[in-house]
Amino acid sequence: MKAVNKMEEKTKAELVTDVESTNGEDEDQTFIIKSGPKSPIKSPKSPTKSAAAKKKAKSLLGSAKSSGRVVHSGSRTLYTAGRPPWYNSQGQLKKPFVIGISGGSASGKTSVARKIIEALDVPWVSLLSMDSFYKVLNKEQHDKAARNEYNFDHPDAFDFELLIATLRRLKEGKIVEVPVYNFQTHSREPTEKTIYGANVVIFEGILTFYSKDLLQMMDMKIFVDTDSDVRLARRLIRDITVRARDLEGVLHQYNKFVKPAFEHYIEPTMTVADIIVPRGGENDVAINLIVLHVHTQLQNRGFKLRSKLANAGCNGEPMPTSLYVLQQTSQILGLHTFIRNKDTARDEFIFYSQRLMRLLFEYAMSMVPFKSVRVETPQLIPYEGKRLTNLKICGVSILRAGETMESALCAVCKNIRIGKILIQTNFDTGEPELHYLRLPKDIKDQYVMLMDATVATGAAAMMAIRVLLDHDVKEENITLCSLLMAESGVYSVAYAFPKVKILTTAVDKEVNDKFHILPGIGNFGDRFFGTDYFEQ
Repeated sequence: MKAVNKMEEKTKAELVTDVESTNGEDEDQTFIIKSGPKSPIKSPKSPTKSAAAKKKAKSLLGSAKSSGRVVHSGSRTLYTAGRPPWYNSQGQLKKPFVIGISGGSASGKTSVARKIIEALDVPWVSLLSMDSFYKVLNKEQHDKAARNEYNFDHPDAFDFELLIATLRRLKEGKIVEVPVYNFQTHSREPTEKTIYGANVVIFEGILTFYSKDLLQMMDMKIFVDTDSDVRLARRLIRDITVRARDLEGVLHQYNKFVKPAFEHYIEPTMTVADIIVPRGGENDVAINLIVLHVHTQLQNRGFKLRSKLANAGCNGEPMPTSLYVLQQTSQILGLHTFIRNKDTARDEFIFYSQRLMRLLFEYAMSMVPFKSVRVETPQLIPYEGKRLTNLKICGVSILRAGETMESALCAVCKNIRIGKILIQTNFDTGEPELHYLRLPKDIKDQYVMLMDATVATGAAAMMAIRVLLDHDVKEENITLCSLLMAESGVYSVAYAFPKVKILTTAVDKEVNDKFHILPGIGNFGDRFFGTDYFEQ
């Protein structure tokens, strides 16, 4: 299908979603949007259940939306429009929509990609460029490149093995590390770009359609068809002003490598395209048709989870074997009496809930792998004991209520590292949304204690577990720790992720139409942090 129309000038400000990482022990991942004015709004806090709090939060989100749907806090940038569930009620992945964009060098592929992202106006869109996957050159190839004698437009110049593996992981919802290529030094930068959490992936490059493996992963294929004279003019401007090349070298490279490569490898792939876009980013009609189709696909893939999870019940079946509940001794029941009592003062609520958390984590530690060891006592008599295996342990709290459990975990596990995941409820849809995450860099090799103070429907816990799985954490290495759970939350998590251990101090039977546990303990975060004044 060909689409023809006239477009105004160059594209507006860039609107590309990247996830940038830092070097070091911890990987600080923030979802960054590269345009729009900075908002003065502070980082959003967990919502309360009162009408006044909802109204206040809605007003905050509304004002953030008008300023680019982002919140700037120091060096971090957060989406106020979080990522909705990308999996169904069984925890199965909903694969992102992958758009492949191909065309000759300087045909306007990146401009088309950015126009599509801008017109989509949805968060969680990742742009992957084929330029990031040039092979690392040896000394002889470097010398050729310096003389403009190396063919960067030939298929052999690209690391297709890494490219295919990267796009496949994105398609599977996994986190990926993307190389950063330096066109002035013809080498990869030591740091990489981290991408995670895409509902739409746009992959652009001159040889996007060259590999059959890549074609099979694409849901839509777009070829940008631009006149050769226009492409040459754009390439001259780009290579001379941006990549510090000389005029003679650019023309020599174009005639010897770029033009023949287009005729032999790129132009023939136009036959596999679903849409051919003349004039690139200047074609409004084509871009609008593409955006309309993508919106339709995203709506068809949408999931409504919380209401389904709230209705999950035992149906007379026994509790799942992955559930472990602390023995209901008089001590445990006494602690619950304090924290469930609506008249308990805040300082007492904190004190007794922290006691309960400590007992929960002591119990959780009995579930981690141990090995047999022999030590010598001060009386020089050997003792046969146990010690943790070499598997590292880290904690991940689901903000904000899960953060209250961090101190108790640190008291049980010395020098433990803590990650954080911010999940909030969308007041309009009632669904959980992912806003922010910060996880240890090597979390895939660790045993994870996932913390949330209460679990009602299990929607937030399922989203957090899905995030950990996307970061290559083994399902059997995840333990969900909660002070109080509802039966529906237990069954939701256990059915979706049967290898995840579920630890709690008590299980209540009901969840009401507002997704509150009954009889429950109220809003744990509000009572702990003293923010329940909204309800008074």
